[in-house]
Amino acid sequence: MSTALLTDRYELTMLEAALRDGTASRPCVFEVFARRLAGGRRFGVVGGTGRLLGLLREFRFDEEELRFLRDERVVDRETLAYLADFRFRGTITGYAEGELYFPGSPVLTVEGTFAEAVVLETLVLSVLNHDSAVATAAARMSIAAGDRPLAEMGSRRTGERSAVAAARAAYIAGFDATSNLEAGRVWGIPTMGTAAHSWTLLHGTEEDAFRAQIAAAGTDTTLLVDTYDIAAGVERAIAVAGTGLGGVRIDSGDLPVVAARVRAQLDALGATETRITVTSDLDEYALAALASSPVDAYGVGTSVVTGSGSPTAGMVYKLVERQDPDGTWVAVAKASAEKKSLGGRKAAFRRLSGDTAQAELVIVTGSDATAGAPEASRALQVPLVVAGEPDAAYEGPAGVRRAREHHRTVRRELPLAAHGLSRSDPAIPTVYGEV
Repeated sequence: MSTALLTDRYELTMLEAALRDGTASRPCVFEVFARRLAGGRRFGVVGGTGRLLGLLREFRFDEEELRFLRDERVVDRETLAYLADFRFRGTITGYAEGELYFPGSPVLTVEGTFAEAVVLETLVLSVLNHDSAVATAAARMSIAAGDRPLAEMGSRRTGERSAVAAARAAYIAGFDATSNLEAGRVWGIPTMGTAAHSWTLLHGTEEDAFRAQIAAAGTDTTLLVDTYDIAAGVERAIAVAGTGLGGVRIDSGDLPVVAARVRAQLDALGATETRITVTSDLDEYALAALASSPVDAYGVGTSVVTGSGSPTAGMVYKLVERQDPDGTWVAVAKASAEKKSLGGRKAAFRRLSGDTAQAELVIVTGSDATAGAPEASRALQVPLVVAGEPDAAYEGPAGVRRAREHHRTVRRELPLAAHGLSRSDPAIPTVYGEV
């Protein structure tokens, strides 16, 4: 299915105007960055890159898309003819998926003609803003959860396609499984799930429901014990399954208090190895509050798939350099109040002291210059698309695994202050320089 119309109309009206005045073929450099970190977070996590590369492969204006544009008179005949043969043949470099970013980080750099680069803006931003928001929230939750497993279970709290993308982003940033089967099928993410309250309510008694679930799934399953009375539910669960029951799930109540009571009850019944999973509108703050509670695993829904209060990463897509007719490269930048940007193509590095990040170093190189990695720093940008061909290594389930591992590695570089959950300045400063 073509992704070409997952875009805003003004991208194509700009294209039409550029074709008319002769600037469509002008070489340009666009940059994706965030002016600030959403929600006063201390770091951001790049999410969605692998999805974007796959969507870019399908960015074609086929007959159905062209017919719509023609029938709705969106663009003129000449523009339709251009779009019929459209292929992005430029270059895209950027931060590897799972990488950390900070204000001003050149997360993605798109190089090509104005015509081929400008039409990608909406698709690029819709993917990166959503997935990075989810990945950033998920990383904060993963930090708060420590070594305890995290499951994403928010499909019913967002759009059906957003749910799949959110599960992917959460897994990259530290979650261990998802309830979404399509995310499991497409992206190779482990899936989980047992039963909801409706299962208990279907049966005449809670005991009947537990017996039926044990018969179907075995004693290693997790029984939901809070449909009626939690203490009575725990007692019935062990009576039915025995002390070898895999786990119980709690989805309501004052969770730190309830978890402590359930643990004590399970231990008194001899079910010392039975795990406790808690759900119920958890976010990073609730997870942090449960750190000292006898909880073995968490399930997070609404908060993670909606970015835990920051549903977009706030990234923008700006023209930062263009080539004039005489071949001269000119840095350009927006100068609007509070939306000022920095012109020129950029290289980015993470300045380190030992293994700890100290600063985000952004160097304006110009399109005809290169910047080698300064001493005690790590280069952040990698080639993602070369001459119009996306790098398949970042796509599919293998790309997800690669991004997840990369995130694990780079998160270890964060200074301790970055683990805080309160609103604050970025964990490291962004420092600018020139070649």
